[in-house]
Amino acid sequence: MDQFLGQLSMSLDNKQQKQFRSIGHQLSPIVIIAKGVNDNINSEIDRALKDHELIKIKVHSNDREAKKALVHSICKSRGAELVQLIGHVALIYKPAKNPNPKLSNILRYKQ
Repeated sequence: MDQFLGQLSMSLDNKQQKQFRSIGHQLSPIVIIAKGVNDNINSEIDRALKDHELIKIKVHSNDREAKKALVHSICKSRGAELVQLIGHVALIYKPAKNPNPKLSNILRYKQ
């Protein structure tokens, strides 16, 4: 598991990861994936990352490896970073080009 996280979160340092995990505690999952990914789910993930930068995704799957592969695929296809994967919840970060202070979870919760 740690090796999997390390592969996806190369550009975040420990301080950033700690800060993002702290912010993530206050967030609710914005996307819930139950039966795979379709166009609607993909567009919602893209919109959420663009608006909020740091989001939680809940993936219902009893197969750990399939869940890891799905989260890895979501991150890789969007150029996003996996901050944390605990149970069924993944915390994902992708910096916005022009973050909106009213929507960005990073800017709203920055301490």
